[in-house]
Amino acid sequence: MWPYFDPEYDSLNQGMNPPRVCIDNNSFPDCTLVKVDSMDKPGILLEVVQVLSDMDLTISKAYITSDGRWFMDVFHVTDQQGRQITDGKTIEYIEKALGPESNVVGLKAGIRPGKTVGMHSIGDHTAIELIGTDRPGLLSEIFAVLKTLCCNIIAAEVWTHNMRVACVVYVNDSITCQAVDDPSRLSTMEGQLRNLLRGRGDDSKGPRTSFSVGITHVDRRLHQLMFADKDYESDGERERQKLMPLKPIITVDRCEEKGYSLVYVRCKDRPKLLFDIVFTLTDMQFVVFHASVTSDGPYAVQELYIRQMDGCILDSKTDTERVVKCLEAAILRRVSEGFSLELCGRDRVGLLSDVTRVLREYGLSVTRADVMTVGEQAMNVFYVSDASGNPVDMKTIEGLRREIGHTVMLNVKRVPPSVGVQVPEPSGWGKTSFSFGRLLGRFLP
Repeated sequence: MWPYFDPEYDSLNQGMNPPRVCIDNNSFPDCTLVKVDSMDKPGILLEVVQVLSDMDLTISKAYITSDGRWFMDVFHVTDQQGRQITDGKTIEYIEKALGPESNVVGLKAGIRPGKTVGMHSIGDHTAIELIGTDRPGLLSEIFAVLKTLCCNIIAAEVWTHNMRVACVVYVNDSITCQAVDDPSRLSTMEGQLRNLLRGRGDDSKGPRTSFSVGITHVDRRLHQLMFADKDYESDGERERQKLMPLKPIITVDRCEEKGYSLVYVRCKDRPKLLFDIVFTLTDMQFVVFHASVTSDGPYAVQELYIRQMDGCILDSKTDTERVVKCLEAAILRRVSEGFSLELCGRDRVGLLSDVTRVLREYGLSVTRADVMTVGEQAMNVFYVSDASGNPVDMKTIEGLRREIGHTVMLNVKRVPPSVGVQVPEPSGWGKTSFSFGRLLGRFLP
């Protein structure tokens, strides 16, 4: 006879032991501590990291542990200017999103006031998901097709990796400002976009296009699209040589003492790095039981103790290599080299088509893009590089300023080069010996 467990026990226990959130600005002068204590449940670490990442907070250090049925995190966070979190509304949102009120509709989806699915509120829209073979000028052609079909682009995010491109584009009708839902119009749009995304004749993966009117989390969806497309598989020697200097150092070891697999990551630090790693492991059906995250200057070191959902650890070379490849891809999808172009101006139908056409005419490739509309203002960021892979000439940048600058405000920034092979070894406890006491002592005052 098996013992009886009341199916309502978990929800009752959650009600009796609601999540506790503490925002601490007193322990350290240069960062804010966000402490979360909660009953453990599947996916809770991803929920917490997603909330902090969606608010564009920088996580410089963290410790994570889930012993038994209890989950406890401490994050050292700052705003984008590297300062403590002192804004009352931001603190209130964090407490609501991670605390007992986290069941409020919208908070679980990563939606905060004025922000939807990682972008500003965009109202009635149709979401278009695209994935295919990347090439110079492709984004310009996609935006030109949408302009021709009388669609206004109100938000978009584009990632490229291993010669593949994935993007989520939010559009509405340029006249009615309503979602595009006419079947014949969507069919025409799908056919034209598929033709653009179609790669070489021997492209076995092929293009994919889909439409939806619901809400999704863009970062999650882009990771899923590229993972399903197997972008973690290298696409030729040229691409391998291009990515070699950027590659993170990732190892997977067995932690025999506690029965975990230890994932060890060293790479150039950047925003949302922890989210990308945690989401990829979660999406691959792994559970993170303990983790240590530190930033040493421009570099990040992450040590994550994981098991598969069935409680097993990684014991085959094939599975271990796959985890390493997938984490490498998840990290590199957001890595950009060259220049970032920040454009701000009054939104209008065809603006993105015109801007990306100019970029194509100047021989620039868009490696990543973040497009959003706030009220009547378009706020767009394009990460560009020379189509041949060479550094962008400053004469080209000045030409862009002259041609684009008269219609929008243009700010050009050089993206610091990323180097993934000279990361210093972390100090402290060894990679294969876990001690919660030592882990706790590294992050608490």
